[in-house]
Amino acid sequence: MGKIEFNDLGAQYRHLKKEIDAQIAAVLSEAHFISGPQVEQLEHELCEYTGRKYCVATSSGTAALLLPLMAKGIGKGDAVFVPAFTFFASAEVVSLTGATPVFCDSEEDIFNLDPASLEEQIEKVKREGKLRPKAVIAVDLFGHPADFPRIEEICRKNGLFLLEDAAQGFGGAIGERKACSFGDCSGTSFFPAKALGCYGDGGAVFTDDEETYRLLTSLRVHGKGTMKYDNVRIGLNARLDTLQAAILLPKLHAFDEENEHRRRAAKRYNEKLKDRFVVPQEREGFTSSYGYYTLRAKDSAERAKAMDALKAAGIPCMIYYPKPLHLQKVYEPLGYRRGDLPVAEKLADTVFSLPMHGYISDDVIDEICSILNKI
Repeated sequence: MGKIEFNDLGAQYRHLKKEIDAQIAAVLSEAHFISGPQVEQLEHELCEYTGRKYCVATSSGTAALLLPLMAKGIGKGDAVFVPAFTFFASAEVVSLTGATPVFCDSEEDIFNLDPASLEEQIEKVKREGKLRPKAVIAVDLFGHPADFPRIEEICRKNGLFLLEDAAQGFGGAIGERKACSFGDCSGTSFFPAKALGCYGDGGAVFTDDEETYRLLTSLRVHGKGTMKYDNVRIGLNARLDTLQAAILLPKLHAFDEENEHRRRAAKRYNEKLKDRFVVPQEREGFTSSYGYYTLRAKDSAERAKAMDALKAAGIPCMIYYPKPLHLQKVYEPLGYRRGDLPVAEKLADTVFSLPMHGYISDDVIDEICSILNKI
């Protein structure tokens, strides 16, 4: 067996080479490298795929989270509720606006924002009276959507802006509603490691509100008004370049097939590892895209043993994420301590991710599972 890749972008390229090469060649020939027609085409097709009315392609997944907060005018003195167990950008964008992230615990089965913890933190902020509750960022971690039916209800009850962080969620769903269709706005990432990834950085914001859409398109290009040299607000340089849009189009066309392959691969992993580790769960009515296949060991020692065995066999594995956000050094001034968010801390100590992509073979999965089951 050849080298096993964590996310085999080479296999995907070989499969889509003709289409990707043709798209790249078209951009080079047209020499329209910024805001070319492929960007608008991608935005249109992403709307069709997700069911959203509007899409604004961006330079990164981080920009896709920051722009909606800017559009909402969130800033100093505002509280934005964020899960502690996620990638740093989910909280970083809050800090970039001058607002304060308020961290919430996670649900142990799907790793996402715990609605009960969210309600507790909202009430705590209200009691303390130092911050204004303004928004919630709920993350679709590892491809499984957060519990948006409950989270949306909490946000309506408290008058909070809801932003779906679907950086890892693209391809997931709740019932017939696809990821990126939840909340007032949603943002996703096209970082190469994502289920739908480009060959650099990229992202997209989605909304159903026309006024918000117009504001997002202005903020994306330095707060432009009627043109880019008519600046009516402070914005960003957050455009997706044309080459990345061109690369994403054939990948989007192949996405459903790859998504089904990942789901079959996850099922095979689950069947072979369910007696050894806690395998990822799908709630009834929820669909995960399995952008990452993540196991849970009984403790940090078992995780270390498993990862050492895999690495000794030349098999890549990763920990997403070894340190929850409320314990990051940069947020020490907020006063959180170990034990404050116990589920998030437990997940950080026990989860690890195995190779997963749209072209992974049964032989590779069987080899990985054989090693893990021999420990």
